Amino acid sequence: MATLLLIEDEAKTAAFLKQGLAEYGYNVTACHDGLLGYQKAKANPYDLLILDIMLPGMSGWDIIRELRAEGLSTPVLCLTARDDISDRVQGLRLGADDYLVKPFSFSELLARIEALLRRHRSTMPEKIQVADLELNFTTQQVRRAGQEIFLTPKEFQVFALLVRHPGVPFQKKTLAEKIWAMTFEFDTNMVEVTIRRLRQKVDDAFAVKLIHTVRGLGYVFKIPATLTEDK
Repeated sequence: MATLLLIEDEAKTAAFLKQGLAEYGYNVTACHDGLLGYQKAKANPYDLLILDIMLPGMSGWDIIRELRAEGLSTPVLCLTARDDISDRVQGLRLGADDYLVKPFSFSELLARIEALLRRHRSTMPEKIQVADLELNFTTQQVRRAGQEIFLTPKEFQVFALLVRHPGVPFQKKTLAEKIWAMTFEFDTNMVEVTIRRLRQKVDDAFAVKLIHTVRGLGYVFKIPATLTEDK
């Protein structure tokens, strides 16, 4: 399930979009303030950002500018009533990936979201090698210090998500939504069980641990600086 962040100050528009996108399987977080949206985009690994330009707290232009300056490559779709060519050019030059002018067709919005997500996935690397860890996203093979590690499909999905976002903590609820496509209002034991099994397979046989728990924030993948330097 793709997770989207919608930053839109018109409450009715935001509610309509959130409900409509949820019906098509998207997990949408909506906020009405630019600064709050910027903070959420920095703190959480969303698959796509949809944002208005004229926002309280922080403009859409400034959000894009700051996120790109910080190296965040999450696709951005601008959704705004500003339809001047100069506005579109400015948004694209700042780092927006697409631009849709209000009023718009919901079916066109869906098509653009799908296209952006496909494009972003196609640019992701097939393999990641960091220190003594090798991970192949296509074959779902994992090796550490040359030793092959066998993961179940769900274990691989969780581990791959952590590895793709080093240093970013994931709450149990976020993992449940992204991997199991569930919104947990109940026990999240399956996430804890999966993390425990991952640690047994990926970490227990090695002195340096890669999967950590940040109290109050969730699980995070970290490569110690000393291990990176030795490579």
